[in-house]
Amino acid sequence: MARKSSTKQDGTLGWRGIPRNVWAMGLSSFLTDISSEMVLNVLPLFLANVLGVKTNVIGLIEGIAEATSSLLKVFSGWLSDRLRQRKWLAVAGYGLSALAKPFFYWANSGLVVGLVRWADRIGKGIRTAPRDALIADSISERHRGLAFGFHRAADTAGAVIGILVALAIVWTSQRASSGLTESAFRTIVLISLIPAFAGVLALAVGAQDVPVTGQRAAPRLALRSLGKPFMVFMLIVGLFDLGNSSDAFLVLRAQERGISVVGILAMLAVFNLIYSLISTPAGALSDRIGRRKLVVGGWLVYAAIYLGFALAQKAWHVWALYSMYGLYYGMAYGTAKAMIADIVPAPLLGTAYGTYNAILGILDLPASIIAGLLWDGLPQLGLAGLGPSAPFLFGAALALVAAICMALWAPRRTEAATS
Repeated sequence: MARKSSTKQDGTLGWRGIPRNVWAMGLSSFLTDISSEMVLNVLPLFLANVLGVKTNVIGLIEGIAEATSSLLKVFSGWLSDRLRQRKWLAVAGYGLSALAKPFFYWANSGLVVGLVRWADRIGKGIRTAPRDALIADSISERHRGLAFGFHRAADTAGAVIGILVALAIVWTSQRASSGLTESAFRTIVLISLIPAFAGVLALAVGAQDVPVTGQRAAPRLALRSLGKPFMVFMLIVGLFDLGNSSDAFLVLRAQERGISVVGILAMLAVFNLIYSLISTPAGALSDRIGRRKLVVGGWLVYAAIYLGFALAQKAWHVWALYSMYGLYYGMAYGTAKAMIADIVPAPLLGTAYGTYNAILGILDLPASIIAGLLWDGLPQLGLAGLGPSAPFLFGAALALVAAICMALWAPRRTEAATS
């Protein structure tokens, strides 16, 4: 069913040959990201400008929000392998995130914002691994890069629209004010609910499960069961991610360099547009030249851009750097997910994607805490930070080391141990 697709004479997959499942998940992510990006990109500004939350606390909130969903990512992925059903777990996750979003409207403290972010990330923890496994299940091995690239492109196109809607709301309500107002934020939250619930409906109606052949016994919930290549892959990716703190720090850096809320939202729109335009061709390119080269290239771009953030002196420097940040995401993000499907057997993909997302989610907490400490220190204990440049120098250094490790590694597909 879903694995049958029409190809061109040169073996590449045309747009019409992309399976229905991939289209449905792309539409769901497109709508969900319209909603999420409307809110989440201005959330650090709401915390800082309206609620008066310190930078290191914002880092803690963002880190906890990601880390709290991590165990669920492993469990939901494993459960989708055990049940051999992925769709309804993904629908449940999208539904929980949509139900949590209205509570941002009433948030009046950093604690409340943190709790709502926690609920939203639990939804993401439930849906992410089953959805990614369903994408891999729905298309042939030689076109996985295209499928994941297309999904990232659809997801990020939604982000572009979401940011533009938020930009329009901020522009009409407060013009060029340097800070975000409370009324603008709450208006953004209300409007974001429409695409949030539409995204849940798109997945529920448009997608269907794909029969998974192979292993019949229940998969083990253990990292070793996924094989040595996956373990090495995660060590390298984990090294990179330890320096990849929340993008909230990039937004705060932009404001620290003097960019207004309107300017920040315009910057984010261009970033996501580049990300969306790059993702599909980069994924297709990885099908032809190998995924490792794309990942290494993306990480090198990341290192250069983070070094630029550290050295940026003027607002336009940050604006240009953040816009080009989309190159890294477009080259490496979807490609890394396609690479997992190349080194892990199909019956264990849910567990593999859950483990991948869980480890990265867990690392988001120390990464964001480290970034906050490098920037602000701990004033309560008399410990001074190193300033706004420090987190970005740290991230650039780790990205460079990880890129070298990935370039030297020669992964091979494995039939992971099942005993």
